Amino acid sequence: MKAHTTLRVVLLAYDDMNLLDLSGPLQALTTASKRHGGSAGPLYDTIVASAEGGLINTSAGLPVMTVPIATLDGMAIDTIIAAGGCKGQEFYAHPALVKWIVRQAPHARRLCSVCTGAFLLAAAGQLQGKRVATHWEWVERLRQLYPQVDIDADKIFIKDGAIWTSAGVSAGIDLTLALIEEDYGHHVAIETARQMVMFIKRSGGQSQFSVPLAAQTQEGGRFDALHTWVAAHLHENLTVERLAEQAGMTPRTFARTYASQMGRTPARMVEAMRLEAACRALEKTALPLKTIAANMGYMEEQNLRRVFQRQLGISPGQYRNRFSGHGTAGQH
Repeated sequence: MKAHTTLRVVLLAYDDMNLLDLSGPLQALTTASKRHGGSAGPLYDTIVASAEGGLINTSAGLPVMTVPIATLDGMAIDTIIAAGGCKGQEFYAHPALVKWIVRQAPHARRLCSVCTGAFLLAAAGQLQGKRVATHWEWVERLRQLYPQVDIDADKIFIKDGAIWTSAGVSAGIDLTLALIEEDYGHHVAIETARQMVMFIKRSGGQSQFSVPLAAQTQEGGRFDALHTWVAAHLHENLTVERLAEQAGMTPRTFARTYASQMGRTPARMVEAMRLEAACRALEKTALPLKTIAANMGYMEEQNLRRVFQRQLGISPGQYRNRFSGHGTAGQH
């Protein structure tokens, strides 16, 4: 790697935080530095800080040593990452951490959060008018407290300008790999993921959970029957008009109502269900890619390949080789 500037990243910690929300991003940054820093120095200088310093107790019961945020005053900080987690059903935004973020925000290049760390950034006034992600279980609470925040309940992570936010737990690693890619390129990010034995570097556009599960968690279950029908007819031409007919609604009313209740358009729902079904077929069957593409409504094998590259960053053949016993070297 060519000469580079070491970037300082401060990870904010507090009592009852999720251990993996901190250790996941920290490990990814450390792995990138060890693999690619070399004689030019580490890629990242990481600091774990808390309001008062010393040991903080994570929700997993493992204490973590931190430095006081006061010792960071005057330091050049590139990126701030707020971990998530809390005790009980209410997130406690430590006043000292909130004030520190307010002071540092104009000077840091990026502000990031994992899981309920979004509440900390929001309390510091950094998320107004921003499109953000958080753990699916905390979406409604975040909306209630901060109505000016545009929350996407589905995404793994989201970048909106200098603000990066992610869903819960392991999604913090996905976010950090994206930060590494922005800083040092695709190769470094992929090699870091490989070293961490992460077989897929997930894009932020992927869903936090499976499409059927997401549908079932919606109140009322108005479209449950439609989702079941779609799952059985993925090979067909599923236009909005066809879906509206199946739902017993006019196309315009259906499109508006579906997006309002489900948080995504009907087309996005079909796309996600097709991708999920294709993944399951690759994992559990030895069917040729051409057959899977036809069965899932992609029409041509090349369309299936394009979707996998765009959404997962790998080919269908690579996915099969990694996640099933049916892999064949010629299907990349």
